[in-house]
Amino acid sequence: MLASVRMVAFLVVAPPFSHNAFPLRIKAMLGLGLALAVSGRVAPGYKSEDTGGFIVALVLEIVVGAALGFLVMLVFGAIQSAGSLIDLFGGFQVAQAYDPQAMLNGAQFTRLFQMTSLALLFASDGYQLVIGGLMRSFTALPIGGGIDLSSPVQAMTEAITQMFVAAVQIAGPLLVVLFLADVGLGLLTRVAPGLNAFSLGFPLKIFLTLTLAGVVFAVLPRVVAALAGQAFTQLTGAP
Repeated sequence: MLASVRMVAFLVVAPPFSHNAFPLRIKAMLGLGLALAVSGRVAPGYKSEDTGGFIVALVLEIVVGAALGFLVMLVFGAIQSAGSLIDLFGGFQVAQAYDPQAMLNGAQFTRLFQMTSLALLFASDGYQLVIGGLMRSFTALPIGGGIDLSSPVQAMTEAITQMFVAAVQIAGPLLVVLFLADVGLGLLTRVAPGLNAFSLGFPLKIFLTLTLAGVVFAVLPRVVAALAGQAFTQLTGAP
C-alpha cells in the first residue's frame, strides 16, 4: 500500500504520465502493478506500525511521490520553456491558448515542443528510464523512513536552474537569429527613417522562426535522451 501510494502520486505529477490522455484509473493500476513488482525488495526494511503511524506514513509517501514527480516535471520543463522563448521572440505569443489535455497554457511552439517531447519519450523508451529511477528511489528514500526536506529543496533549486539553462541552450541559436533580425531592422530604420521597417518585423520574424525551427527540432531527440538521464539521476540521488 505504501509503495503504491508513492507510485501513484509520482505518476499523477511526473511527465509523460501526468498527461490527461492517461485516465486516472490507468495510473492507479500502473502504480499498483509497479508497487507489487518492487514490494519484495522494499518490504524487508519496513517496520510495521500502529494505525496512526501507518496513516502518517501514507501521507509522507504521497509527499515523497509528488516531490519526486515535481523534480521530473522541472527537468522536462526545459523543453516547454524553450518553446515559450521561441514563441516570445518569434511573435507567436499573442496566439497562446490553453491545452486541457496537457494542462499547458502556451502558443504554438510551446505546445508543439511539449507534444514532441512526450512522443520522443515513448519512442526512445525514455519513460522506462524514468520508471527505473522511481523504483530505485526506494533505496534512497525507504518506505516509512520519512523525508529530509533540505535535500529535496536543494534538488528542486538545482533543477530549476538547470531548466532555465537548458531552455536557453535549446532555443539559443534561433533566438540569436531573431535578435540579429531586430538589430538589422533597427539599423534600417536609422538609415531610412521614412521606411517603416518595423511593419515588416513581425512577418520577417515569423518567416525566420518557421524556416529555422527545423534546426531546433534536429537536436530534440538528443535533448530528450539527456533529460531522461538527468531525471534518472535526480530520482536516484534525491536525498
